[in-house]
Amino acid sequence: MAQIATKFVQWDVPELATLQGSRVYKLREHLNNGGKLNREDKNWITRNVSESTYFKRGIALSGYHFDFSDVLKRYFVKQYGHIQEYYAIDKTALRSILYGRIEDIVEVVR
Repeated sequence: MAQIATKFVQWDVPELATLQGSRVYKLREHLNNGGKLNREDKNWITRNVSESTYFKRGIALSGYHFDFSDVLKRYFVKQYGHIQEYYAIDKTALRSILYGRIEDIVEVVR
């Protein structure tokens, strides 16, 4: 079972319990309890991981790192002659965050 979140900043931040009402906390807790994600949640996690400036496979909130690497897959996407790396839950969620013509999506299996 994965931790809910880990502190990644050096300064004082509120207790993790104060974030229990946030969507990212609820989703991580839901996954830890063996729950399944619906399409909206998969798309939301993929979008927020993609937009994260601190982590490739997690979401930062109030000085805490919510790690989703256990449910994310690694993809290479070719668009307009360029290849970019993304982490997403599945190809459908990845397509939901991309704009424009997609030439190819390849899942990288570890």
